[in-house]
Amino acid sequence: MIAQPQVSPTYSPEEYLDLEVAAEIRHEYIDGEIVPMTGGTPNHNRIIRNLCTALTVGLQGQDLEVFVADQRLWIPQAKIYTYPDVMAIAGELTYQMGRRDTITNPTLIIEVLSESTRSYDRGDKFAAYRTISTFQEYTLIDQYSAHVEHHVKTGSKQWMLQEYDGLDTILNFASLGFEISLRDIYNRVQFEPVALDKEAKT
Repeated sequence: MIAQPQVSPTYSPEEYLDLEVAAEIRHEYIDGEIVPMTGGTPNHNRIIRNLCTALTVGLQGQDLEVFVADQRLWIPQAKIYTYPDVMAIAGELTYQMGRRDTITNPTLIIEVLSESTRSYDRGDKFAAYRTISTFQEYTLIDQYSAHVEHHVKTGSKQWMLQEYDGLDTILNFASLGFEISLRDIYNRVQFEPVALDKEAKT
């Protein structure tokens, strides 16, 4: 007897949202597929905390708002719901129609790279983010070494990449008018060798 291939169930966006509201853990939705999100390492959380604190204080008084990992983002062209590590939004929030818990208009998105997600964050996820009309900057923070990849939109379908290395380097968020040193981003982070078991990292 030949074993039949297992087919993963698919869900509509409405079905996903109904399930997600009641779920105990967060899930991403990728064009019909629901994917559980694993917890972060202490270093992952330290980096998010450092960025959120610095951005919140540094942007105080400006028409900008900062959100961290629990804020859901809807990307309609890619049919993706996701929870970026950090988002900054200029001006008023734009919500998904009929929702008050899901936004659609980030200016800046920051993701902290892990071994299990780095390829997706650099590839398909970045391509999905680029379909958002308000999206201007994408920053990828390595949690295993002092290294940052920073993408800035320079024109229609044009992005410039700049890489930053070393704790004394200054990262400039052009769309926010805000600078931060890698030393502040990596405050209290304890660098460790990359694990051989990539699925163990988040």
